[in-house]
Amino acid sequence: MSHTRTLLHVSLMLVCLIGTDRLFAAGDLTRRTTPLPDLILGNEESDFALSQSEYELETGKAYQLMVISSGQKEYAFQAPDFFKTVHLRKVEAGDVEIKPAVLHELEFEEAGEAEIFFTPLIPGRYAFYLKGYESKGMQGTFVVR
Repeated sequence: MSHTRTLLHVSLMLVCLIGTDRLFAAGDLTRRTTPLPDLILGNEESDFALSQSEYELETGKAYQLMVISSGQKEYAFQAPDFFKTVHLRKVEAGDVEIKPAVLHELEFEEAGEAEIFFTPLIPGRYAFYLKGYESKGMQGTFVVR
């Protein structure tokens, strides 16, 4: 009788849980993004200035990050390990919306900006850097909790 009662309780709990995900998620969470501070590459004081060196993020929360090039140098923004562990919704550059499966690099040959929309999936510390300028201090970290 104990085994039957346990089976009944488990079945009842499973029936109660069906559909509860819809109760807690009001809409598509990937479309309600949290803007992050802009990542500005270079400034009037230094070609190698970086406006942010760390971003604190949470798994499952959607973000948007604007990457802005001052145009003082050619900059190639990379974060290969990070972009392998996020859901990448889109990248907007000018009047173009790009929906890539994976982001390898944002390359700026002159002044410009690109906005990345993503949701982190796996906790960890992930490096980002400007290819070739790491030794000049153009590097940072995405900390995902």
